[in-house]
Amino acid sequence: MLNRDLSTTKFDRPLQTVDGVLFDLDGTLWDSTEACAAGWNAVARRHSVPFREIVAADVRAVVGKPHEKCIRDVFVGVAEEHLRALIDETPDEDNRMVAQLGGLLFPGVKAVLAQLRTCHPLFIVSNCQAGYIETFLRCTGCTGMFQDFECWGNTRRSKAENLRAIVERNGLRAPVFVGDTEGDAAAARACGVPFVHVTYGFGCCQAPDFRVSAFHELTSIVVADRRV
Repeated sequence: MLNRDLSTTKFDRPLQTVDGVLFDLDGTLWDSTEACAAGWNAVARRHSVPFREIVAADVRAVVGKPHEKCIRDVFVGVAEEHLRALIDETPDEDNRMVAQLGGLLFPGVKAVLAQLRTCHPLFIVSNCQAGYIETFLRCTGCTGMFQDFECWGNTRRSKAENLRAIVERNGLRAPVFVGDTEGDAAAARACGVPFVHVTYGFGCCQAPDFRVSAFHELTSIVVADRRV
């Protein structure tokens, strides 16, 4: 953990000493919920799961949680046998459908990432399944923009633990984490990392260190012309 207590600290000016920018993925960089819903429906049909058609809003409502919890929270009342099939098969089906159908980058994401990476190393920390970040990078042409990433699917660890792992193995001393949910904020607090809430995302956050309503506003917080 970084040696910083954020319990009473607020940041009211741009961060001048950032040495790394870490991003949540879904709801922060892009929206792939249509493709994921298609994947969940494909698995449900394959196993004749007695449940209604899944829509993007169902996926959006649970984005940010570990994949198994997402399935359990959406398919309420489904027998454990069917839940296990969904939990086991939807990760690969998600990746396949996302690779096929793609997702939508939020406005300004690619241009701002390209700008930020000239001054700061960039990273991704997500609660997604293994292989999903790689699929995102290929689909969006963002391969090479990020120095490192970690996810629940690789480690089966919490977002805070994965955030800490990225910080420690890259030797970061003054990172900032950008995300869209209270869970993202809690992970940042647990690691002593300033948190930027993107209000256009899927979730909400009561007391972030910063808020932005559009991705390009990050450049007013993360000083993009200074490397530490």
